[in-house]
Amino acid sequence: MAEQTSDHTTPLLRRSWWRSHLSTLPFTTSLRLKTSLLSELGGSVGDLGTYIPIVLTLTLVSHLDLSTTLIFTAFYNIITGALFGIPMPVQPMKSIAAVAVSEIPHLTVPQIAAAGICTASTLFFLGATGLMSFFYRFIPLPVVRGVQLSQGLAFAFSAIKYIRYDQDFAATTKASSTIPRPWLGLDGLILALSAVSFLILVTGSGEVVEDDDEDRIIVTNDCNQPRVRRRLRTLSAIPAALIVFLLGLILCFVRDPSIIGDIKFGPSKIHVLKITWEDWKTGFLRGAIPQIPLSVLNSVIAVCKLSTDLFPEKEVSATRVSVSVGLMNLVGCWFGAMPCCHGAGGLAGQYRFGGRSGASVAFLGLGKLVLGLVFGSSFVRILGQFPIGILGVLLLFAGIELAMASRDMNSKEESFVMLVCAAVSLTGSSAALGFGCGIVLFLLLKLRHLDSFGSRFGRSNSRSNNDETSLNQSAYLAHFHSLGKISIL
Repeated sequence: MAEQTSDHTTPLLRRSWWRSHLSTLPFTTSLRLKTSLLSELGGSVGDLGTYIPIVLTLTLVSHLDLSTTLIFTAFYNIITGALFGIPMPVQPMKSIAAVAVSEIPHLTVPQIAAAGICTASTLFFLGATGLMSFFYRFIPLPVVRGVQLSQGLAFAFSAIKYIRYDQDFAATTKASSTIPRPWLGLDGLILALSAVSFLILVTGSGEVVEDDDEDRIIVTNDCNQPRVRRRLRTLSAIPAALIVFLLGLILCFVRDPSIIGDIKFGPSKIHVLKITWEDWKTGFLRGAIPQIPLSVLNSVIAVCKLSTDLFPEKEVSATRVSVSVGLMNLVGCWFGAMPCCHGAGGLAGQYRFGGRSGASVAFLGLGKLVLGLVFGSSFVRILGQFPIGILGVLLLFAGIELAMASRDMNSKEESFVMLVCAAVSLTGSSAALGFGCGIVLFLLLKLRHLDSFGSRFGRSNSRSNNDETSLNQSAYLAHFHSLGKISIL
């Protein structure tokens, strides 16, 4: 009887042993849902307002292989979700993409890959040597907030252009984005404004509504407050961004039914690129040099600061983020994948629409992997018909969420540094320029409060005041001496 009992209990003990050990693995806790499945799915599409336009433009203008990019970025999403445990985004390197499609001659795919590898090597070196953590600890918070504010407003400005004007991502001139968008149609203003209204009604201003967190809920004396709280919880469970994105996919086939016949199944053949010395030189000078400071500031420093704000229980080190960006591109760029990084705007967008764990970006990675393996490069025909107004709506909310991270500046001095840094970054279209000006301004303001500086200034004023008093007394005595009213002994 004892033998039968042991035979029956051993499999149960084995199953519980495996289950207990599996639950302690880091990737299982990182991919565990923190909210509902629908909320995580909604957050997974929060950064597509940036991802889709840049990938589509590089595919149409620079002939980037979409299938390869989808497959590699899918693995990036899944791995980073498992490693960091937060919706860490994978986004295009924006400066390299801008140079590739806007400057003449356009960068070729090997030159784009060379720029990505050079940028990744720099970030990997800074992360592996600990220099990135040093920069992260000593860069003033108001300067980082200024970079975040400028990046968020830049996203918002681009989003408004997407909503108001027709866009032709294959065109290389600005004239293609000056034609006002019609009110009616499958990509009209009414559609975009309806999407904005729907997202606001469902998600509000992005506040979190929880059962045990009444401080985050607006408290009123209205007797219907519990009813309002229940309604807000119900609305917050709706994956609003996912619904809007799926609507855009459906409209792709409605706008041009012929794309169904152009779809070819199966991925593209992945091969190693041949990068010449000329490609290395061009990619480094034109692509990597403007991208490196942007990646350091927005892809590492700003991401770590924002993750601390949004997920204080999760410590995301600058070293890990920097090394992650480096390894992604040191592998994928050799096969022609788009250079990628972690962006603060993508993190803000995914958090804004419900992403709270690594599972959110893992779901996005699975979706990219399926699309890359099933549809391959022919998926560009579908993306080409995606309503740009809807992309602008998603990008608008992501940009505003990123800009709102700067609302914690408590003093006028901190706000002054932040706003000057943001203004210079936006006007000069360079985060590095705004960063440099912010650092100089911060140091000048701190110099005013140094004891040595103040004491020297005070001593010089005291000395000048004493000299002036002595001169006044001498003149006073000389005046009365001349009148004979006093005698000088």
